[in-house]
Order: sequence, then structure tokens, then C-alpha cells
Amino acid sequence: MEEYKRRIIRIIKHIDEHLDDDLSLEKVAAIGAYSPFHFHRIFKLITGETLQNYIIRKKIEKSALYLALKKNVDIKEIYMELGFANHSVFNKTFKKYYGQSPSEFRRSAPESFHKILQVESKNGQVDTVFRQYICNVENLLNWRTMNLKIKVTQLQEMNLACVMSLGLADVEKSYDILIDWAKRKQLFPRENVKMISVYHDSFKVTPPEKVRIHASMLLDEQLMEQEGEVFPEIIETGKFIIGSGEVTLHDFEKCWASLFLWMNENHYSIRKAFPFEIYHSNFKEHPEEKMIVDFCIPIH
Repeated sequence: MEEYKRRIIRIIKHIDEHLDDDLSLEKVAAIGAYSPFHFHRIFKLITGETLQNYIIRKKIEKSALYLALKKNVDIKEIYMELGFANHSVFNKTFKKYYGQSPSEFRRSAPESFHKILQVESKNGQVDTVFRQYICNVENLLNWRTMNLKIKVTQLQEMNLACVMSLGLADVEKSYDILIDWAKRKQLFPRENVKMISVYHDSFKVTPPEKVRIHASMLLDEQLMEQEGEVFPEIIETGKFIIGSGEVTLHDFEKCWASLFLWMNENHYSIRKAFPFEIYHSNFKEHPEEKMIVDFCIPIH
């Protein structure tokens, strides 16, 4: 099973980086050195969904993120970039996932600070509903002022060793695998070691159990190849909004929401890179379960 996971990780990374390319079963299976039939079964076993469903979901989620954060970009430009044949196909597929048209979705997000949830209705059908964040905008702004220091800065390239987590529930397990690997390499424990969570999906558009998170450790030198479930990733140099604070795990949602609000208020736009968290302390070692965290958003 570990070998299967390693190969599936390689495939998932390829899919996410090539959503506008040919992602036929045969071509994707070949990346992991599988036969199409065998790959189809293994992929569903590990991810819980078929390859086709995964690809469509990722495209729709990415389009939802663009609709919410890039309101000046034409809808046609968005769906064409993601490989949808025409507006009718895109509109129908988007509505299936989110219960409203792309233009309706764009009007409702993100200023109203809604969070997308999947719930079952009385007749057993999955409907898309919205609920407000735990704070209204005014309270969120006050909380941000009191708890986060925000700056815009250039970060240098970061070399990471990562273990993939599919869903929030597996993040701690992924870090355990990473730390066991680092201990064998004598990379842990060491002074000022930094753990980083890289979010390859947004909780605004992806159900929590499907969000892909890379549990990562900052390395002094680049990891040259995958070792079991541990694989290399590079955060490229670039400009970032960084919100820093001492917070609890329950505050993370407010941190991210307030930072994206700050981004919009100050007329920055997110670029094609992944947001991440850098941990400077361990909440398990704090009497109030607080930790010092940098929340980082890549911007132009």
C-alpha cells in the first residue's frame, strides 16, 4: 500500500499542475506506471473517488476560487483555461457542485464571507448551502487588529520535505510520518526547525475531508527525490502577505478570513501559488494551547 500511495502522490501532483492538459485515464495511469484498469481501482481505493470525478471536482473548485477572488476576469476566460468546451457545459457542471450558476456564485462570494458546505437535504440529495463565518465583518476586523501583525514582504525560495494529507483528519498522521523520516535522517529534532502546512485546496470550495494539505518541514538543502511517502516541494521566491500571531487552532479560520479581507481592502490579488502556514512553536507545549504562526498568502 505504501508504494501505491507514493505513486498516487506523484499522479495527484501532476493532475493539479496540468488541469488544462490531456488527463485521460491512459495518460495519467502511465505517469504512475499502472495499467489503466489497475490504476482506476487503486486511485479510487486511496482517494475515495474515480479519476474522472476527481479531475472534474478539481477543475470546478479551481474555477470557484477564481470566480471569488478574480472578479475582473471574464467567466469565459476562466472556463476556457480549465478545458471546458463551452459555457453551457461549464454552467451545468458548476451548478451540479454548488447549486447555483457561476455568475450567481461570483456575486455571493467572497465579500459576504460565506463558507461552502455540503449537506444532505431531507430527500437525500446533496445541496449546496451557505453559512456565515463565526464573526461578522466588523468583529473580524477588530479581532484582526488585536491578534495579527500584517506585512507584505518578499520571501526567498524554500525547500520542503512533504507528506500529503487528504483531509484535515489525516494531517497529524502525515506529520508523524514526516517526523519519523526526519529522525532517521537526523534532521529532527534540531534548533529552529520549521514545520509548514501548504494548502493545495481552499476550504471555501473544497469539503474539509477532501482538502489536500502537504505536511512539510523546511530543509537547508533540496530533497532530490521522493523517499517513500516523503516527497520534495519548493516554495518559489515571491511576494507574500504574512499575518503573524499567537493563536489557537480554533482561530485559524478567522486568521485566513481576515487576511483575505485585508488583501482585498488593499487591492492585492492572489497569484498562482499555494498559501501556507509556518509554525514557530508547538501548541501542545503551551498551557492555553496557543502557537506562533505565520499565515502566508502569495500575491502579485
